[in-house]
Amino acid sequence: MSDLAGKRALVTGASRGIGAAIALALAEKGADVAITYQNSAEQAAGLVRAIEAKGRRGFAIQADSADAAAVKRSVDEAAGNLGGLDILVNNAGVARGGPLAEMSLDDIDAVLDVNVRGVVLASQAAIPHLADGGRIVSIGSCLAERVAFPGLTVYSMSKSALLAFTRGLARELGPRGITVNLVHPGPTDTDMNPAQSERADAQRGLTALGRYGTPEDVAAAVAFLASPAARQITGTGIAVDGGTNA
Repeated sequence: MSDLAGKRALVTGASRGIGAAIALALAEKGADVAITYQNSAEQAAGLVRAIEAKGRRGFAIQADSADAAAVKRSVDEAAGNLGGLDILVNNAGVARGGPLAEMSLDDIDAVLDVNVRGVVLASQAAIPHLADGGRIVSIGSCLAERVAFPGLTVYSMSKSALLAFTRGLARELGPRGITVNLVHPGPTDTDMNPAQSERADAQRGLTALGRYGTPEDVAAAVAFLASPAARQITGTGIAVDGGTNA
């Protein structure tokens, strides 16, 4: 399929896991894709090769999503390499857990800097580059609206902040036909949250389907929101959580 033929996309934090699956799904549908990564240069280079194997252009840009200057630089560099932007996927995220009373300031800052400020700044930097009719998709969490376990307070807060951000930005960019949406993954089998970890059964038990999702499940929802078929969907979220919040 070539729903996104000729489109230019940036996926943040995409050297592995959900971000890598999103980058490949967009390339599969015809988009040229730039990605950012923080430390995994070898994995990022491998993903670029996989994008290019699909006949699309791929670029990897080193950037720390907690660094405001690096975020802006990476967006500008991606737009420069691609000749503009049509799609921004705010995927970069970090998780720090534990009771609030015991969390360090460094951990709190890390969560807010990447999960909230990084999304805001990447979107702000992308707006001048985005073509009319473009797309912004951010990766939220099933924990944005339901905190299922203790120790998730700050992380859940960071993801719930994206709800208001998405709604507000959708209003701002609607006159240009740019849609702004969220995808809320549930338990998803990645390096950060493997389906065979000691806490996996508890998460699996929260789902209606009784199973973990895959990065490709999340990527399919992102690719849909980036496609022409989703042109009337904006300011909202799609849950890809196996019924965790049903």
